[in-house]
Amino acid sequence: MNWKESKEDYATYLQLEKSLAASSLTAYLSDIEKLEQHLRNVRNMDTEPDKIQMKDIQLFLEWLNEVGMSARSQARIVSGIKSFFRFLLLDDQIEVNPASLIEAPRQAQKLPSVLSVDEIDQMVASIDLSSRLGHRNKAIIETMYGCGLRVSELCNIKLSNVFFDEGFVRIVGKGNKERLIPVNPSALKSIKYYRESLRNQLALGNKIKNEAEDHVFVTGNGSIISRIMVFNIIKKAGKDAGIQKKISPHSLRHSFATHLIEGGADLRAVQEMLGHASITTTEIYTHLDKHYLKENIISFHPRNQKR
Repeated sequence: MNWKESKEDYATYLQLEKSLAASSLTAYLSDIEKLEQHLRNVRNMDTEPDKIQMKDIQLFLEWLNEVGMSARSQARIVSGIKSFFRFLLLDDQIEVNPASLIEAPRQAQKLPSVLSVDEIDQMVASIDLSSRLGHRNKAIIETMYGCGLRVSELCNIKLSNVFFDEGFVRIVGKGNKERLIPVNPSALKSIKYYRESLRNQLALGNKIKNEAEDHVFVTGNGSIISRIMVFNIIKKAGKDAGIQKKISPHSLRHSFATHLIEGGADLRAVQEMLGHASITTTEIYTHLDKHYLKENIISFHPRNQKR
């Protein structure tokens, strides 16, 4: 068994059984080739895949660290290598998986940027409501911040899933998992005004495309609004408001979660509203306010409670 044959077999497996896109396939093979080149060019080892041992992979990872590769890039390469040797084991090309106990380097957790309530108010106030798309843009910001949505979720909100009387919206998130999120009155009011003005005008003029017929947010031409368009709307609102922070749609989602937790919301409830599969993902927001954590420890730890 040689590298060329093993990589070809692995590529076929990824393409046919895993249905990977061409770009992902290239990235996986590139990770394997880095290991192969390291063995041949750095360590002068003409070792075939079935002769590789765990220590060879460990030395390769040490070398990646020495040349200054980031922990994130190293983690991606480890993932590719583990996938490759897992395939070789399943395909009976090796008897022992040398990568089974290899762990990716820990990555520093990057805290999300968060806007203050005043900054969000400034963004909303900066929107020119006399412009044709002004009320739509205001509704987008109000809804993203009011519900903590991912940008893809906002783009795909259906009119039939907005329950105005009950004050809820049904969101279809990652993995087609549905969740109900309460919508604050300010966001509902903005959506209603936009629906009754621009959106109804487009509908009456038969300008809304068939695929966008049930979508809440559409372009001025009646198409489904895109992620890039939402990004540009939010970026412009931040710039017009004079905010110096780097702003994206994720900034509003992060701010939603942070403000809820700072206000005393239950972590499980925030997890449900954000659509996080694991509560450990939601817990990142508790790191944003050390004062909040300190107050919780003092308030609820039994040793700190007055008897």
